[in-house]
Amino acid sequence: MIDIKYFEAVIFDMDGVLIDSEPLWKIAMEQTFREVGSTLTKQDFQQTVGLRLDEVIHYWYKHEAWKDVKPKEVEMRIVHRMVDLIKENGEPLPGVIETLHYLKNAGIKIGLATSSYSILIDTVLEVLGLKDVFLITHSAEHEAYGKPNPAVYLSVAEQLGATPTSCLVIEDSLNGIISGKAARMTVVCIPEKTHHPEPKLSLADYQFETMDDFLNALH
Repeated sequence: MIDIKYFEAVIFDMDGVLIDSEPLWKIAMEQTFREVGSTLTKQDFQQTVGLRLDEVIHYWYKHEAWKDVKPKEVEMRIVHRMVDLIKENGEPLPGVIETLHYLKNAGIKIGLATSSYSILIDTVLEVLGLKDVFLITHSAEHEAYGKPNPAVYLSVAEQLGATPTSCLVIEDSLNGIISGKAARMTVVCIPEKTHHPEPKLSLADYQFETMDDFLNALH
């Protein structure tokens, strides 16, 4: 049971929380990396889940040092491929729409804090029909550091006018949980189903199998 009246705001991660985009990210990265001569596979990408895309690219560039292409070009290819994949395949995860409507009707401030770029935030919210739900959306691309650094969550709390300790965070990855906890927020983890089991997700204050389970806990 979670008593929502103790929170001023609920701040959602996006990928793997609002939308089943993790498989799409793996498709976009695998296709793009293959184009530049990489041998990375979807399984390899588990190592960088929750990081900002430029940090993901630099991580793998250090391992593979692709020839004749700069990291920024690889990054932009992936972003543009993701826009297309979201438009073609994007759907809200079960329970997302109902949970957002419940929180909005309860008068809770709703924010979005993600490692994804602003163009992807706009694409996801348009495809899911959620543009009017979030008071504040913010991308870690505008911060010096992405998750697990807490900056993106602290920025959203400040813009919402909420104290960090009165914010509830909804996350799916270890890096996201660390980010929310470092911001001194209460963290709910709803693990993304394509991730390998990660015992460290127990660092979250609450853990649920689905968003529907989380909504039932609010009721």
